[in-house]
Parts: sequence; C-alpha cells; structure tokens
Amino acid sequence: MNPPLSLYVHLPWCVQKCPYCDFNSHTAGDAAPRQRYLDAVLQDLRNEASRAGDRPIETVFLGGGTPSLFAPSEIARLLRGVRDNFTLVPNAEITMEANPGTVECGDPAGYRDAGVNRLSFGGQSFNDNLLRKIGRIHSSEDIVRAVHDARRAGIENINIDVMHGLPGQGAAEALDDLRAAMALEPAHISWYQLTLEPNTIFYARPPAGLPDDEAVWEMQDSGQALLAQNGYLQYEVSAYARNRQRCLHNLNYWLFGDYLAVGAGAHGKFSDASGVCRYIKPANPPQYMKSIESGAASPAPLPLPANDLAFEFMLNALRLTDGFDAAVFEERTGAGPGDLDRIMQPARTKGLVARDADAVWRPTSLGRRFLNDLQAEFLPGPDRDTAVEPF
Repeated sequence: MNPPLSLYVHLPWCVQKCPYCDFNSHTAGDAAPRQRYLDAVLQDLRNEASRAGDRPIETVFLGGGTPSLFAPSEIARLLRGVRDNFTLVPNAEITMEANPGTVECGDPAGYRDAGVNRLSFGGQSFNDNLLRKIGRIHSSEDIVRAVHDARRAGIENINIDVMHGLPGQGAAEALDDLRAAMALEPAHISWYQLTLEPNTIFYARPPAGLPDDEAVWEMQDSGQALLAQNGYLQYEVSAYARNRQRCLHNLNYWLFGDYLAVGAGAHGKFSDASGVCRYIKPANPPQYMKSIESGAASPAPLPLPANDLAFEFMLNALRLTDGFDAAVFEERTGAGPGDLDRIMQPARTKGLVARDADAVWRPTSLGRRFLNDLQAEFLPGPDRDTAVEPF
C-alpha cells in the first residue's frame, strides 16, 4: 500500500531576502518573470502527472520564496493546472505561504476563490524593532491586517510563524510575541528558534545581542507552557495547533509520506514496488525554466539504500509528540515484522523512546529534549544494524 501523496510547488521570488533565510529564494519582486515561470510550472505539473498515476493528491503546498507575490489570477491559473493533471481528494488542504507585507497583490478573497483554503503568514515577531533587526519588511500592523483580511475573506485555517531567540530579545518579549499571535486566534502557530544557517548573511556576520542557550531555553520552556494554557497543543517540535487543526501537508512529510516536486529547487519523494526514491529540480530559476522549456528529462530519482531507510523515517517521525505507529513504519519503509523493535532497542535502553501497548513509539521527555542525539541513534554505520529488508 502506497503512503499518502502530496504536491509541493515552489515559487522562488521575494521582495528582499531575509538575512537568516537559507531557502531557495531569490530577490526580484516586480521584475520576476512570473508568466514565464508559471508556463514552466504548468508543464512541470504535466510531467509529474505520470509519476502520480491514479493516486490522488491529499495536500498541496505553495511555498517559497513569497508565493503571495503572485496575483490571485496567477495562483488561480496554477491551481487549475493542478486540477487538470491530478485528482484531489475532497476538501484537500491547499496552503499558500504569504508575507504580511506582500498580500497587497490582491484581496485574499481572490486567493480563496482560486482554491487556497489555508494561509501561512511569516509574521516572525510583533515587535517592530525586532522585525527590523532580522531584516523583515513588514510591520506588526501588517500582520494583524493580513490575518483580519484573510478571515473576512472566509479563510479560517491560518498559521502564523513566530520566531524566538532574536537579537536583543528576552523571555518577556518572546512571550509578548506569542500573546500577540494568539490574540488573533489562528488555527495554528509555528514557533521556532532563530538559527544561523550556512550560506546566510547572519551566518557570515552574526547579529549582535543574540541570547545565550540558557535564555533561549527559558523562552522555549515558558513559551510552550503559555501556548498550552491557551489551547495550542504541541504536536511537533515547532508546531502548535488549536482544536487539532494540524498542518496535514507537513504531517505527511513527518510520517515519511510521498510528495511530488514542482518548481525550482523543489524536492520530491515517492514509493513504488522498487522502493523509496528522492529527486530534486534545478534550483536556479532561469536554469529550471530553460530545462522545462527545452523538454529536458526530469532529474533521475535516486533510490534510498536499505541502510538509510530507518534514519530517513526517524529523522522526521521522531519530531512528532504523538510518535508513530509500528504499522506505518513497516508500510513506508518496507520493513518486516520485528525490524522496528530491533532498530529501536538501543534508543529504548537509553530512555530516549518508549512503546505503548498499541505499538506506538514516541520520544520520551528526555528524547524530545535531546532530539539530535535521539535521531543520531539511527544513523547507519558499522556499529549500528539499522537496515530493513527492501521492498
């Protein structure tokens, strides 16, 4: 049985690249060749349709970059292409990322009419001084206005990204940001720490005033408690949902589901009778468009070796507070009965994971605190027997 199938579409341009961003994003704004890019994306969708076969698409995610740089009419054209080439399950979750400062391309009602039913706003902070320090081009008022406009347009499934560990930020300011986000009553809050990733401006030139590890831990601990008190329950390392309105697209990633990749630099994963494969599209937008326009073959998928399957699964599934069912591991890795217990035993002995009576494995509080160490338990190596039988 194949796992659920999602679709990711990458729209790579931003008005201004943030100094902490290591995503495949490119500064262009109004100069971006949006129509040419959409032509390429539509052809890419047609190319990917054969990979899906008769499997329905359960979720669609338009990520970036800043997808809200594309006007509602352009997003409508893109999503028509999705429906023309794939079968979507009824009420499929269709998410679009948006910068609160770039929703002015059109009324959110236009995105709703195009088929978007979930918006994810990159708010990051409600403190204008902190927003300037991290290079954001919107204000706190822009976030509030964007969320209210989306809700008036009939989009209730809203996520707000909020960061902590910002330059000059203390625990009080971090909690103030969460209170401001919760006051808007979004369905979902993604709350995560600022990290200095390679190939970013902040990595090359770290900003002054970054809080130390102890201060960040205080923010994390008190912030999680505040979110829980207000009904935002943690279900993944940085994901908090109210009334179980979880991000279905990301849940499919975290549970080693399949996803098709469309757009510059998009990553895909799919499973078939031969095993699990990954593939990636050309990252540079001009190169991507030229490749599609020339009719060049899609990049060859790379099979995942049997020794890597357990690590690839655990890398994301162990981020989930609720853990995963043993049957899901077997279905999505091709593992046989008994493989999982053998693979999990070293981590279980160290108190990092536990199994309940229903064969659900989840990280313990110790495992959640030392997640990197837990994930490293499944790295393939000469002293680790993590292989599963291939499909």
